Amino acid sequence: MQIRDLPYEDPGEPDVRSGLRFLVWLFRRQLGGQAKALAWGTLHMITVAALPLALGLAIDAVVDGSGRRLGLIGLLLLATTLLMALADGMLHRVAVTNWITAAARVQQLLARRTAELGGVLTRRVAAGEVVKVSTGDVEKIGWFVESFSRFLAAVLVSLAVCAGLIVHEPQLGLVVLGGVIAVALSVWPLLPAATRRADAERTTSGRATELASDTVAGLRVLRGIGGEELFLERYRRASQDVRAASVRSARMWSLIAAVQVVMPGLLMIVVVWQGARMALDGRIGPGELVAVYGAVTFLLFPLRLFEETAMAFTFSRPSARRAVRVLALRREAGAAERPAAGASSGFGSGEDGRALPPEGDLADPASGLLAPAGLLTAVVCGDPHDAERLAERLGGHAAREEEAPSARLGGVPLEAVPRSAARAAVLVQDKDPVLLSGTLGELLDVPRSGRVEPDEALSAARCEDVLAALAQAAPDGSGDPMRTRITERGRSLSGGQRQRLALARSLVADPPVLVLDEPTSAVDAHTEARVAEGLARLRAGRTTVVFTSSPLLLDRADLVAFVHEGAAVATGTHRELLRTAPAYRAVVTREPEPRPAGPAGPAVPGRTAAQLAEETA
Repeated sequence: MQIRDLPYEDPGEPDVRSGLRFLVWLFRRQLGGQAKALAWGTLHMITVAALPLALGLAIDAVVDGSGRRLGLIGLLLLATTLLMALADGMLHRVAVTNWITAAARVQQLLARRTAELGGVLTRRVAAGEVVKVSTGDVEKIGWFVESFSRFLAAVLVSLAVCAGLIVHEPQLGLVVLGGVIAVALSVWPLLPAATRRADAERTTSGRATELASDTVAGLRVLRGIGGEELFLERYRRASQDVRAASVRSARMWSLIAAVQVVMPGLLMIVVVWQGARMALDGRIGPGELVAVYGAVTFLLFPLRLFEETAMAFTFSRPSARRAVRVLALRREAGAAERPAAGASSGFGSGEDGRALPPEGDLADPASGLLAPAGLLTAVVCGDPHDAERLAERLGGHAAREEEAPSARLGGVPLEAVPRSAARAAVLVQDKDPVLLSGTLGELLDVPRSGRVEPDEALSAARCEDVLAALAQAAPDGSGDPMRTRITERGRSLSGGQRQRLALARSLVADPPVLVLDEPTSAVDAHTEARVAEGLARLRAGRTTVVFTSSPLLLDRADLVAFVHEGAAVATGTHRELLRTAPAYRAVVTREPEPRPAGPAGPAVPGRTAAQLAEETA
């Protein structure tokens, strides 16, 4: 796999049983690149290790007065240097490729899981944690996967050098081997403490990132209520906590680095002292002494790689655990993934073999809510949290742990429909829709039926003031609002403008079923009335569900359902429910609710959804 081939067509199905298993899975997925790095790394270290041997031979040639042998050794040194440069360059190339491809695979896996989970993700994992995993953790995971092959090359060549020293001079070779083992193991007792401090640093940093993302997301509101300085002070304290944790972690790693300097230095002193004694006794010559000294000096290089790999593993292991925590999340039991489910669930397939979305009434068995096909149904919930959960269930977005039966479209459970078909059938716009950065034309360039043009959607959503403002900011003075860029999350727009643009985007998509959660909560009453009129006109004959308590929208709805304590207790028109359901009237008009005579008060159900559907037809 080369960098130019990214992204992967299929990043694979990761092993999420543990962080270590995930790292092993990543390593196995790029065995070819690891084998190349191991080969080039081994060749590079062999050439580096050969330099002291060639230098010792050159000294012996000088001592013996052999010019011919000295010339041959010079040519050997030149060839070794050129080969070393080639191996080093190729090793760097392959190592960077392994690092980037491993990180890209993890990022694709995270992006795929995020797309599958949707809004469920941030309810189960903090947004700051997701940001940290998809940035810093991905880099650390790729670092360890890349460094492991270089570590193996260092181990192989180090063992070969020690074996050669033992064969050539057993006494000196055993001293070197023992010293290398002692140096390598000297940092082992320090690694657990370094790991704990690195985990503490990562946890503190994740909390700070989460606080920062939440603060930025609510900055406009914070400024409005004068709470900006309060949250900034909280972030300052969190930043200081991160700084303190980072310093504590850095101190441990500086101690490890110091041990890695002191221990090799002691080894060098012992080897020089022992080698000098052997040279004075005549057991080895000057060239051999220089070669042994050079070999020990070379061994300091792979020992540094041991430290780097230990550091990479220490940092990557908690990062892998956090990535696994996100990748292991599942929305549902997996029925949506079975292609054969369509044949037995009542929906068919198109000419290309793809499952067709089901059609018909949209029902939620958990609450008893029924939204008849082709009608505009408004839903009033006494508890806003009930509205949020109900909207997610209607779109098939409910979390797996929520023990509630799946919503049904045309009698077909949405969890039994392939995800692509379910998404094509039902579009849910939550109360805080996200506007990605890009031009207005790109914002409205979404998969759509073609029945609704962008101009019609913008007009129905009453975006005239937004278009006028964007036209003034159009590039090159063209006056074309479609070419004007919108900042990330639409932060340059007001809350009402963002809501209306998001509504226009949903109307352009023109799904068979559109679910809107408080689409006009940030809009003034005059504009809201016009939006209600445009929504009813543009969605005529299409199934639309609007969660709202606004009388302006409720009066435009074909059917209104009142949900109390998670159950649909009354249905009818807005005016009927105002007369017959005091609990409904209390929610809509903000009047004090009378003393309840039952679970939902003396609400008397109006006409049923089925009856109203027949009357409308």
